[in-house]
Amino acid sequence: MAGIGRGEEEAALIGTARRVLPGGTFGNFAPDIVIAEGRGGHVRDVSGRDYVDYLLGSGPMFLGHAHPEVTEAVLAQVPKGTTFFANNPHGIRLAEAIVQAVPCAEMVRFVSSGSEADLYAMRLARAVRGRPKIVKFEGGYHGMSDWGLMSLAPRRLANFPEAVPDSPGIPEALRAEVLVAPFNDAAAAVRLIEARAEEIGGVILEPFQRLIPPAPGFLEALRAVTARLGIPLIFDEVVTGFRFAYGGAQAFYGVTPDICTLGKIIGGGFPLAAVAGRAEYMRHFDRAAVGEDGFLTQIGTLSGNPVAAVAGLATLEVLRRPGTYEAVFATGRALMEGLERLIAEAGIPARILGEPVLFDVVYAEGEIRDYRALLRQDTAMQKHVNAVLRQRGILKGESKYYLSTAHDAADVARTLEAFRAALMTLPGARSAA
Repeated sequence: MAGIGRGEEEAALIGTARRVLPGGTFGNFAPDIVIAEGRGGHVRDVSGRDYVDYLLGSGPMFLGHAHPEVTEAVLAQVPKGTTFFANNPHGIRLAEAIVQAVPCAEMVRFVSSGSEADLYAMRLARAVRGRPKIVKFEGGYHGMSDWGLMSLAPRRLANFPEAVPDSPGIPEALRAEVLVAPFNDAAAAVRLIEARAEEIGGVILEPFQRLIPPAPGFLEALRAVTARLGIPLIFDEVVTGFRFAYGGAQAFYGVTPDICTLGKIIGGGFPLAAVAGRAEYMRHFDRAAVGEDGFLTQIGTLSGNPVAAVAGLATLEVLRRPGTYEAVFATGRALMEGLERLIAEAGIPARILGEPVLFDVVYAEGEIRDYRALLRQDTAMQKHVNAVLRQRGILKGESKYYLSTAHDAADVARTLEAFRAALMTLPGARSAA
């Protein structure tokens, strides 16, 4: 794999991208690879190189690429129309399936992206509560809105609950409307929420923050204090929804929020996301139910479009089948255990962080419970290992292995072989690995 060069077509496309796209990319992945196709747990670039794919389109392809049942459903719908800006049967049935699956979901409103879903969920909480401020957790990702881009990856560490904008162009006045707490510190979060309760419109968090699982009792403490004070609790499940369990992380961890956001998997690889929650909150999207003063305007040209909806329905149909989650968790667990063994053999200061369907190697010692602990990671070592993996046909993001139902034992073995070789290029690695 490492010896295969880039073909003329791919080189030309990369050159064109650098001329017509800022940074030569769509803003997502590295500019020096152009993916031509995907099948199952693999992708192939324009030059014909095959990769075991743990990027999975940043997560939507939980069934792998071009799953035959999803493809069949999409091809059946496309000749009948791709969008109508009106209700369609597939979108209605998908909403029903989400309500049946997700513990907090009594009603659903579709949008086109996770960023939209998070933006509307925060707005909904503020509208319901009649208060302006949002509590979020340092290092948590909630989309690309001004509200979402507060203390996601702050270059300057501030005293809690001060928010730090992650991008230019965010109004300075907005900083005062976001209160930031440390993830997995239940006592600090409860103190903040209690002290500022009269200002808080809602609390939003990823129940599994990027790679960091919740500490025992953390989610439960947030649920208890927000319920007691009547503050909407939002779980951002754009990543974890239908991945950790058919009912999402809220089913996996056994804690039910008031509102959640969903994306990625529910569109089966097409642009579709959703806000879901208790009917008493979701009714604010219905002018007839709440009147002009309580009505929350939400319009999206492609929201719930039938192509994305049929892809989502076909995906959920597969995920409902007995043994599906057990199998993908087993594959992920085998990969995690293999990586841990190789790390130990090589004597590299690193650990595995996450759950079997979503994890990564963190090049740091000690417990990782929050964003600031992650800053101890040796990012140069991480980037180096990821680069060697790619040279050897393993494609992943800078900080995640996404597992799919299409990955198998052969993919695990190939990945471990590549990881072993990557570790051996690190200074100080023991050759016994």
